[in-house]
Amino acid sequence: MVGMMKTAVMTGIGKMGFEERKIPVPKENEVLVKLEYVGICGSDLHYYETGAIGSKKVQFPFVLGHEPGGVVVEVGSGVTHLKAGDRVALEPGKTCGHCEFCRTGRYNLCPDVVFFATPPVDGVFQEYVAHEAALCFKLPDSVSTLEGALIEPLAVGFHAAIQGGAHMGQTAVVMGSGCIGLVTMMALKSMGVSRVYVVDVLENRLQKALELGADGVINGANADVVEEVGRLTQGMGCDLVVETAGAQATAVQAIHMAKKGAVIVMVGYTKSGEVTLPMSLALDKELTFQTVFRYRHIYPMAIDAVARGAINLKGIVTDIFPLEEVQKAMDYSISHKADVVKAVIKI
Repeated sequence: MVGMMKTAVMTGIGKMGFEERKIPVPKENEVLVKLEYVGICGSDLHYYETGAIGSKKVQFPFVLGHEPGGVVVEVGSGVTHLKAGDRVALEPGKTCGHCEFCRTGRYNLCPDVVFFATPPVDGVFQEYVAHEAALCFKLPDSVSTLEGALIEPLAVGFHAAIQGGAHMGQTAVVMGSGCIGLVTMMALKSMGVSRVYVVDVLENRLQKALELGADGVINGANADVVEEVGRLTQGMGCDLVVETAGAQATAVQAIHMAKKGAVIVMVGYTKSGEVTLPMSLALDKELTFQTVFRYRHIYPMAIDAVARGAINLKGIVTDIFPLEEVQKAMDYSISHKADVVKAVIKI
């Protein structure tokens, strides 16, 4: 396809604009996708507000967005499993394929990954993208491209659940009910965890957790979270804690509420990058700590869970903005953080 496409670009801190760019031509092993929805991630907002995450610094103009769903319009000569008209979810990270981590199946740890919207790699707040066909997963008829875009954050939730060894008969607590907390809760439920409780300090987000299937919620603003978990578990504590809030207080609470021998999965990033933990208590309980960096081998599982109705992905979407209103979308997501669970750009 020859022509130009509209691309939303970050032109400065807190500033969005538009450029006309050439529609990319797919290589032999790629497909050209007409994007329909792209989710706004917390990392997009952080780059927008500050221009950097750690050592990754934005060079303007820069394209945000790494949660895409769309429709294949062209296929490269070497692609056989996809065709024009197929609706797909795009896994945003292309890895080298030959390092130690790729060869042992832990490709999310590849040091040479090329990941949408991670500087210097542009993201996909744009009309078209050419992407490796192996990273484009066909959606069944029952899964929309809106849900396809949200497979990316759902993959984080499933990876957290798998890292924690989630299984039937467990009681789990998810700290934080933002987007990642909610998809983690739903992933845990879909994997058979018997009871999943969600903790937050924002009542509207806790109500969203109940709406999406949480067995109970605890508002940390007006309740002793550890005491309440103790009450709910007859004093035993929970088998699994997934910390998605990225806060000092919730990390400490996780250790106090965990049962002896429990697993704690750390997902949320703190602003400082550091937390201080009561390690003597963790040692006495013989707790296992797991961490999460993105995901691996999750997209087929996540798509299947949505297709079976085990995950209500549409339920996390609170706001949809057209591409033309990308500046409004970013500003609103920042100024209404307490109200926005998941905002999405409609291309």
